[in-house]
Amino acid sequence: MRKTALFCCLLAFILPLGHKTFAQDAAQTQNAAKPPEPPVHYYHLEFVVQELSPEGKPVNSRAYSTTVATHEMSVIRANSRVPFPTGTFSDAAGTISSVNTQYQIQNVGVEIDVRNAHEVGRLLTLNLIADISSLGGSASVSANVRQPIMRQNKWESWVLIPIDKATVVFKSDDLDSKGSMQMVVTATLLQ
Repeated sequence: MRKTALFCCLLAFILPLGHKTFAQDAAQTQNAAKPPEPPVHYYHLEFVVQELSPEGKPVNSRAYSTTVATHEMSVIRANSRVPFPTGTFSDAAGTISSVNTQYQIQNVGVEIDVRNAHEVGRLLTLNLIADISSLGGSASVSANVRQPIMRQNKWESWVLIPIDKATVVFKSDDLDSKGSMQMVVTATLLQ
């Protein structure tokens, strides 16, 4: 009976020590298994939106730039708020002198979102969303109301850009002509 009591006391003393050692070893193993955080680098991004003639030559271009940190997000907005008539209604009497027009406001211009930029060797990869819109003519909604026509190019993709080299990342045909529109991106590492 004495031996059993002595054994139980030793066991009660040794088990907590072994458990603490095991817990400490497990914590050290978890910390050692975590990869180190990648260093943060900053890049200057220049976006050039070009309208191209049917021959593929730029006839109009606009440039936008931002700085993005790796693993962060950057947003560019250059818009005009344009009212678009959505319909008309008249008063209860139905007289023409009291026709009211309903409008909806929409952003027209350039919206560029850059997400999750990170390096792959001498390349920069990022998720790029670009929405380029402009006004082109108008259409009749009713006898007294004309609605502007909005042209829109919207692209979204993961892109891979060589550092310090202008790269066409998006291109699409213009539906109203034989021309096209493209976006060229240049990424420059900032020191």
